[in-house]
Amino acid sequence: MTQGVQMIGLYVRDQDEALAFYTDKLGFRVHTDVRNGDFRWLTVQHPDQPSFQLGLFVPGPPTVDAQSAQMLQALVAKGAMPPLLLEVTDCRAAFERMRTKGVEFTQEPVERYGSVDANFRDPSGNGWKMTQTRA
Repeated sequence: MTQGVQMIGLYVRDQDEALAFYTDKLGFRVHTDVRNGDFRWLTVQHPDQPSFQLGLFVPGPPTVDAQSAQMLQALVAKGAMPPLLLEVTDCRAAFERMRTKGVEFTQEPVERYGSVDANFRDPSGNGWKMTQTRA
């Protein structure tokens, strides 16, 4: 028997805004985009990781009630959710490429612990750490 994580969900305030950010600015591609009434199942994946998906979901029914959805939106906007990690081969080059596409960084590339890393947030407030692959 084999098992593994195929997808992780991320709360976003607007799925179209998130889709544009992840595809146009980070280079992900759409994996699944289907609707069931008001619910939209939207996942993207990085071209170099075809077996892993990132779900872009607006908190709300059927998974959480309206009051919980408001609280989750506020937490995401404050950057209170756990950060995600984007691994790149050259952090400084990726920083420049992404910055020219409009990604707002909260930390420019810094050398530490034998690598280079930088931080950015998506339009919903989700925090990302971009780390250079160690040689």
